[in-house]
Amino acid sequence: MQKLKVAANSGENPGFDFLQECWSDDPALVIVIKKLLVKFPQWGIAIVDGALVKFDE
Repeated sequence: MQKLKVAANSGENPGFDFLQECWSDDPALVIVIKKLLVKFPQWGIAIVDGALVKFDE
């Protein structure tokens, strides 16, 4: 949770693998991750059919 808070404040991408791990571990973190992805679309990560997906531009 601390790493997600730092990401929210700094805009630093914690990494797709880390986000995916948190997404799978705790439903409460899903809400936090959704808010982060809306706030930082430049990370290139989206939610598709309830799963995290990394995309390239």
